Amino acid sequence: MKMLAARALSVGAVAENVPSPCVNVCRMNTGSGLCEGCFRTIDEIREWGRSDDAGKQVMWSHITQRLRETHPEAFA
Repeated sequence: MKMLAARALSVGAVAENVPSPCVNVCRMNTGSGLCEGCFRTIDEIREWGRSDDAGKQVMWSHITQRLRETHPEAFA
């Protein structure tokens, strides 16, 4: 989680070519509906490749919010 949290904080400064949050741990949590590796929903994963940089930044903000709510220690 710390690695994803660090990436989430640094991606805010990226205006172009926003990097994917994928960390190659592709397992959907049936309880939360989120990928256990990148904290995206299946719809966000599906839309990533079609999204522009602004849309990708929005997804990153959702990831950051989810991480802060569920794993606040990752930002310490």
